[in-house]
Amino acid sequence: MARSSIVAVLLLTTALVGTRYAVAGQAPSAASDPDIPMSHQDRVYSAEQYSNTVSVTDPVDNKLLGTIRLGDPLPANLSPLYKGQLLVHGMGFSPDHRTIAVVAIGSNAVNFIDTATNAVKHVTYVGRSPHEAFYTMDGSEVWVVVRGENYVSVLDGKTYEEKTRIIVPNGPGMTIFSPDGKYGYVCSSFTPETEVITVADHKIVGRVPQASPFCPNIAATPDSKQVWLTLKDSGKTQVFDGQPPFALLKTLDTGPITNHVNIVRNANGMFAYVTIGGLNEIKVFRTDNFEQVATIPVGKLPHGIWPSGDGTRVYVGLENEDKIAAIDTLKNEVIATSPIGQAPQALVYVPDAVPAASGAINSAMTRMMVVPEGLGTSNLQPLGVAGQSAQLWLASPEAKKEERAPTSVSLSDQGLVQVLEAAVTGLEPGKPYLIALATEPSGTGALEPLQSFMTNPAGAAVVSTIGPIRQLVRGEGKIPRRYLVILPGTPDNHGAAVQVQRE
Repeated sequence: MARSSIVAVLLLTTALVGTRYAVAGQAPSAASDPDIPMSHQDRVYSAEQYSNTVSVTDPVDNKLLGTIRLGDPLPANLSPLYKGQLLVHGMGFSPDHRTIAVVAIGSNAVNFIDTATNAVKHVTYVGRSPHEAFYTMDGSEVWVVVRGENYVSVLDGKTYEEKTRIIVPNGPGMTIFSPDGKYGYVCSSFTPETEVITVADHKIVGRVPQASPFCPNIAATPDSKQVWLTLKDSGKTQVFDGQPPFALLKTLDTGPITNHVNIVRNANGMFAYVTIGGLNEIKVFRTDNFEQVATIPVGKLPHGIWPSGDGTRVYVGLENEDKIAAIDTLKNEVIATSPIGQAPQALVYVPDAVPAASGAINSAMTRMMVVPEGLGTSNLQPLGVAGQSAQLWLASPEAKKEERAPTSVSLSDQGLVQVLEAAVTGLEPGKPYLIALATEPSGTGALEPLQSFMTNPAGAAVVSTIGPIRQLVRGEGKIPRRYLVILPGTPDNHGAAVQVQRE
């Protein structure tokens, strides 16, 4: 390329960045930070708890580049000598976008992964059942909520060693920070209260009541004025003031299995995107008046969600479909899906995760180019068994085929057996139920109980069990076919099927 052409392209790119993207930062950055246009240097990472993988996706063409394999499927992970990770679940990333922190809740680990090489550079083991981890805004600390206990484990951002603990109510669910760097917000999964903690001295300075105990996710707006949190058990989303006195601003009834929330700023304003797992959709709310402005059907059991660096896209992991959906935030519609590992949980979009090629003219120029083959793809593996799963639905025996089925089921292959995960909705709140195999499609005949469960206040539940279930419900080979059903009651005392298998 001639020198004059290079200069022209650079001037054009600088002008575009300066006019279109200035002062419009996306979560978790500050509102004063410039937007970062999408490029092949960006990555979407999803944590997948049944395949124990992190899938790495190029968001420009929605292409799966490969997986970072942190653990093995069954039965290898049952060995007493097993050293891999179990139930890969939580996600966070550093302010310089060069490290992701991946939490494995079953092995009590925080894995620190280099975004340029996809290599694990350190593993820190913390207390029982950590859930999520995130860096402070200056990158000096990583706060890990230890949901199985009553504290936040504070790690040094450079050595990754624990430096202190912040005692909080039982079951901290997630932490996120105000973009102005002042506060950490820690919601709870076991106690109906969110704590506000000063980043500088780790002191609790505010307490916000939750409408119910089970908060899995929390997000702060880029202007540091609002904090949004989800309540998975009661199907609500709450908003409180991000500054003192941290007053509760709004409680929204969002729907069964309300999962994650994140904030998007675009030409139309600032919005909260909430994944509603039981409805297989995303609900979009304005942050100024809390009006719902869109409902986006996305697929089975949407979970983690994160905006692109320029707010033009938002990405969501589909837990019971093993896919990522890309959404145009101006049209609020799904524009692409791509495959990932089994049962994606948390998901993050990291702009400029892959450094520019050596000798590049400048960052503005390289953003217009395709990243050279192999850059940012080392240490990645193909999906393999992590890409093997089957899906089906359960609905009322009287439901018509065109009616929406309330319960989605995913069967994630683990060799000869599968992990069954059912996102159950449409039942009576706070009642005992049973998922079982029946010899008849109507739910009658001989029954084989698989798992008992209790519905939450929204009449929903996420139910898991394990076994050679796909072979039975598909009638593979010479195996007599069985049918998944849900019945009220217990294995010893149950009623007739209220939901039956639908292909």
